[in-house]
Amino acid sequence: MAEQGPPAVVFKGVVKEYDSVRAVDGIDLTIRRGETVALLGPNGAGKSTTIGMLLGLFPPDHGTIEIFGKSPELAMRAGHLGAMLQEGKMIPRVSVREIVDFVRQTYRKPLPLKEVLQLAELTKIADHRVDKLSGGQAQRVRFALALAGDPDIVVLDEPTAALDVESRRELWAAMQRYAARGNTVLFSTHYLEEADNSADRVVVIASGRVVADGTTSQIKSMVEGRSVSFVPRSGRRDGYELLPGVSSVEFHGGRVHLRTTDSDLTVHALARADAFTDLEVSGVGLEDAFVALTHQARHRETVPEGRTN
Repeated sequence: MAEQGPPAVVFKGVVKEYDSVRAVDGIDLTIRRGETVALLGPNGAGKSTTIGMLLGLFPPDHGTIEIFGKSPELAMRAGHLGAMLQEGKMIPRVSVREIVDFVRQTYRKPLPLKEVLQLAELTKIADHRVDKLSGGQAQRVRFALALAGDPDIVVLDEPTAALDVESRRELWAAMQRYAARGNTVLFSTHYLEEADNSADRVVVIASGRVVADGTTSQIKSMVEGRSVSFVPRSGRRDGYELLPGVSSVEFHGGRVHLRTTDSDLTVHALARADAFTDLEVSGVGLEDAFVALTHQARHRETVPEGRTN
C-alpha cells in the first residue's frame, strides 16, 4: 500500500558545526511513516546532535529538516512529535497518574489517560509516587509522557541506558505496543541487540555522516567474512592472527573469537593444529558489522585524500 502524505522525517544535506568541528556533516535521511528506525554510532558520531535538530532544539547550519512536511518547530507545535531524552528529573510527591494526566492536558488532542497507562504498562503502579519508582518504572513513565499528546512519531535517545535486563525488556515491550499502532519510532542506542531485535531499519552514523542504511540483514551483508569461535585447548592467546583468512582476534569469557574472510581455511588450519574444542562458525553479527563500518569511516577520515594504505 502506498504511503499517504509526506514521509515522517526528511533530512536534506544537514550540517551542524561547533566552532571548527562538524558534528553533523551533510546527512541525507528519509524515514517513512510507521517505521521503527535505530540510529547507531560511536560516541561523538553526531547522533545526539541529529536528534536535537530533529526536535527543533537548535537549527542546522545548512540543509533542511522536515517532519510530515513541516519544520521541526511547527511539527512539535502541531503535536506530531513526542520525545524521551536521556536527561530529566521527575517531580517529587506526585503519583504516576497525576503527572501523566497533567502532561496530557497540555496537548490539544491527547491520548486517553487509560490508554497511555496501558501502552506504557503503568496501570498497576498508577497510584505510586514517581519519586519512589525503580529505574525501569521511571523510564516507562518518561515514555508515557512522550506518548501523552498522541504523537505520530516518538524519538527516544538512549531509552534503556543504565537499566537492568528485565527493565529493558519491559520498556521495549511498551515501545513495541506503541509502534504496533502504526506510529513511527526513531531511537538511538548503544545496545546493538535492541536494534537487531526491534528495528525495521538501521542507520549507522560515523563522523557526522550516514555510513550505512538498511535492514539489519542488509547491514550485516555489507561486511565480508564470518566469525569462528572456540575454546583453546592450551589456553594460548597469541598467534591466531597468523592463521589463514583471519582479520581480527578477540577474547571473551575463555573463548577465542576470530573474524575471517575464509572460514574453511581458518578451521582447517585450527584442526591441523588440534587447537580447539567447542567450535562455532557463524555469519557476521550486527556488532561485527557496526565495528567494521565505523572503523572504515574513521580510517577514511585519517587517510589524506588521494592516498590509500
